Amino acid sequence: MDTMTSPETGRPLTFEVRPLTLTFSDHSLTIDMPGWYGEDEDDAVFDRTGQTAYHRAMTILKARAGGLLEPADVRRIRRKLKLSQRDASARLGGGPAAFQKYEAGDVLVSQAMSNLLRLLDRDPSLLDVLSQEAA
Repeated sequence: MDTMTSPETGRPLTFEVRPLTLTFSDHSLTIDMPGWYGEDEDDAVFDRTGQTAYHRAMTILKARAGGLLEPADVRRIRRKLKLSQRDASARLGGGPAAFQKYEAGDVLVSQAMSNLLRLLDRDPSLLDVLSQEAA
């Protein structure tokens, strides 16, 4: 299906990927936004794929505005610690699928987790201290 009808205007929409600039606080980010677009810039429909792209971009903007780690930073630090997503969740907290959600941008990392990961990024040996304390 290459076209659909706009539920608001009744005009034809075509599936495209267009640049969209999002702003949160003083931060902006331009993403490739998949959606059904009409000739009028205001005539657009976004399916689950577009909504997910929007949500994940907003997670990045909120992280930047709040001084929190972004999804790519969480992934980089977890890999530096040589932990799987599941192991990181079990050892550092946040729930069984926390790191999967943090790294995908589905959930904003908390200030506490951001701080913990920053400490572990600077000194990975602290992971051993956490493991000893938990035993």
